[in-house]
Amino acid sequence: MQSMSKKSPQIQRGISLFVVIVIVMLSALLAMWGSRTSLFNEMIVGNDADYQRAFEAAQALIQDAEFDIRSERPDGTACVPAAGKPEVCRVPDAVVNKVWIPTEDKEIGDILSELDGATTKCIKGICLKRTGNQDFWNDKATLTALMADGVGARYGQFTGAEAGSKSNPILKLNQPGDDATKGGWYWIEILPYDNNAGNTGLITNGSNSLALNLLPSVAYRITAVARGLKPSTQVVLQSTFVRQKMKN
Repeated sequence: MQSMSKKSPQIQRGISLFVVIVIVMLSALLAMWGSRTSLFNEMIVGNDADYQRAFEAAQALIQDAEFDIRSERPDGTACVPAAGKPEVCRVPDAVVNKVWIPTEDKEIGDILSELDGATTKCIKGICLKRTGNQDFWNDKATLTALMADGVGARYGQFTGAEAGSKSNPILKLNQPGDDATKGGWYWIEILPYDNNAGNTGLITNGSNSLALNLLPSVAYRITAVARGLKPSTQVVLQSTFVRQKMKN
């Protein structure tokens, strides 16, 4: 009768240990993969949320600039200077507001001359028409110079708009004196319009035409830059704004 060979207990324990080690390693790899996937998804969601905040802040800055041009409060009422805030409503002043939004054609020349004397060609958010590269936000040195106090305009600086406790957190960083690298800014370029330009001053569609009946003879280009709470987030929006002369 032949005797049957049996594996020793030591060998059986060794094989079991190897199997357990493999299972533990696989479990650890799965846990690491799941953790990295969750972290990656969280980064994507966080970046998207920060971009949306910056986009909404840029939209608010564009709207604030339009109120600034129309000399209106955020609620649409006429802008009235506020006590202790001489910049609000841009009342012409030789010291506080050397430039303002023109209301008559005769004011345009003096305002453009004052702007031309500035190094950045901008004073408190009002600028000459830019020459050269128009995407100044892609030039770090130029953008840094335009964000400085007294050069760019902050949210509510000239309209009295305030960012409430539940407002976009980026807008809360838009006060003069805050960190010059955070928040948002807007710039209004004054673009003189030639009423004697003939048909070049018309928007045409066949026999229908729309004359740009402006008072004063100016169009405006607004550029808003908003930086997110993350250093890599930045949104730039531009719009063109004109005020049609009201007919009697």
